[in-house]
Amino acid sequence: MCYELLKTIIKNSTNIVFFGGAGVSTESCIPDFRSTNGLYNIKNDFKFPPEVILSHSFFVDHTEDFFQFYKSNMIFENAIPNDAHIVLAKMEKRNKLKAIITQNIDGLHQMAGSKSVHELHGSIHRNYCMNCNKPFDSNYVLHSKTIIPKCDSCGGIIKPDVVLYGESLDMDTLECSIKSISIADTLIVGGTSLVVNPAASLIKYFKGNNLILINKSSTPYDKKADLVINDSICKVLKYVY
Repeated sequence: MCYELLKTIIKNSTNIVFFGGAGVSTESCIPDFRSTNGLYNIKNDFKFPPEVILSHSFFVDHTEDFFQFYKSNMIFENAIPNDAHIVLAKMEKRNKLKAIITQNIDGLHQMAGSKSVHELHGSIHRNYCMNCNKPFDSNYVLHSKTIIPKCDSCGGIIKPDVVLYGESLDMDTLECSIKSISIADTLIVGGTSLVVNPAASLIKYFKGNNLILINKSSTPYDKKADLVINDSICKVLKYVY
């Protein structure tokens, strides 16, 4: 019944925005953060917890330790788009979906063919020299000759263009996300527990008719939604579109 209702809502909508979290990429074998098997709960050989390692202060003070963790836990060379990424790209191509707002940094939406993607937390595929600002891709960072990747022009440290704890979101990306949500007639939120701000707070800008929440577990916004489906985002999207 819920699936059929969602299918009808999508059919009758003309300006859909999708807001996704880590759960969108788990079926591409990229772990999320807070689930039982998530990055924050699995045992590792590092002396510090992941939420400390992935902070701006740790990057500055323990750069080598940061990159040891980052290269082994944040870059997945063989990850490919799953059904959710592919369906969303099709929806955009058919002018049904107007924008994707993602908390993920893996670039799988773009790999699937999506064009209008707002990456709130940056991307592993964009990296820059902190000294001369020269850009580098994730392959250069992952396979650098030294643990800390260095610029091949000036020797400066290369920093991933991802938002670490203690850093602010990119204002242009944030403003584009808010604008997209504010003019949407349907907002589909998938694969996110909606507990991390400021990203989760973007929902308050939605003024449309249909707020859809698709997540395996409940979220703080369930009571405000017009439709809640507790299931795999891949399974749901593949069925309804």
